[in-house]
Amino acid sequence: MKIIAVHAYTVRNKTAVPYVWRKGLLASDEFTEQTWLRIVTDAGIEGWSCAVRGAIALDLIERRLKPMLLGKNPLQKELLWHEVWELDRIEEFPIYMMGVVDAALWDITAKAANLPVYQLLGGYRDSIEAYASTVTYATTEEFLDVADQCLARGFKAIKLHAWGDARKDAALCQTLRKHVGPDIALMYDGSAGFDPYETLYLGRALEEADYLWYEEPMREFSINAYKRLCDQLDIPVLAAETSDGCHYNVADFIAQGAVDMVRTSWFYKGGLTGALRVAHLADSFQLSAEVHGMGVENIQLCLAIKNNHYYETLIKGNPIHVEPCVGPDALVRAPAAPGIGHDVDLKALEKVAVAKQ
Repeated sequence: MKIIAVHAYTVRNKTAVPYVWRKGLLASDEFTEQTWLRIVTDAGIEGWSCAVRGAIALDLIERRLKPMLLGKNPLQKELLWHEVWELDRIEEFPIYMMGVVDAALWDITAKAANLPVYQLLGGYRDSIEAYASTVTYATTEEFLDVADQCLARGFKAIKLHAWGDARKDAALCQTLRKHVGPDIALMYDGSAGFDPYETLYLGRALEEADYLWYEEPMREFSINAYKRLCDQLDIPVLAAETSDGCHYNVADFIAQGAVDMVRTSWFYKGGLTGALRVAHLADSFQLSAEVHGMGVENIQLCLAIKNNHYYETLIKGNPIHVEPCVGPDALVRAPAAPGIGHDVDLKALEKVAVAKQ
């Protein structure tokens, strides 16, 4: 099999459900821009994946990735993964671009095998529980209202993205625990908003409230700062989410005792190939590799590995909006169709694309 064409299509749509992040981070953009990658083979099989930041992705696909891919065997994902890694040395790809090619190649491979991707990756389970991952709401009362809606929708686990104020966030987290009781799994994501002193204060409040994990409270450039935090807290610290370097960097976090759980995902860790490397690395140390983010690629990954425990689904708006893939029992079930799961209408895409290559 050989790659005979590489195409990219950028689409721009008005953001359906606007939302807010913590202090210091931007709210959602008025428009959402994405670039679709389409890899065509001489066997008539096509692979698809989708990148954020449409204009940047369009440039990188046309200028760097397309010349690399043409004429190659798409089943040689290991070879092509390392070729993208080499290109990263030149381009310093945005972290979300590292996995775009790899995901499309897995789509081709699974279609050629007539299997959904998760079965090729390992096939550990046929369904997985989703947790409700909130955006940031205006008041404690609104957070509690949203939590009630999530529980009524069937969720048994909730993760907070709060305001980015250590004392206010600590009070919110403890109030939420009292509100939902002891049997609901709660997590907290700091979105790298704190310095080490604020991080420690908030972590101790989360320990008191029996939170399941404490995610990315600081930027992930200082492994030493994370090691000190892990030494000071009992709550599991979940990190290495947005750190560059794929599994190589995650290995340093683990080796230095700077993490209790690690993050993996197809778009931040070098596609499904890179995400598996992180998951298997963590498993060798008996650590969880919790999958970050939504989408069909991450569904396939969640179903493939043992040491991940939830699918993360982002809860926007009030009343809440929930992804269609999450059932009324908060379970996400395995897809049956071959490939990753993108269902793209090419003719419609070509009509609405604001740019294409």
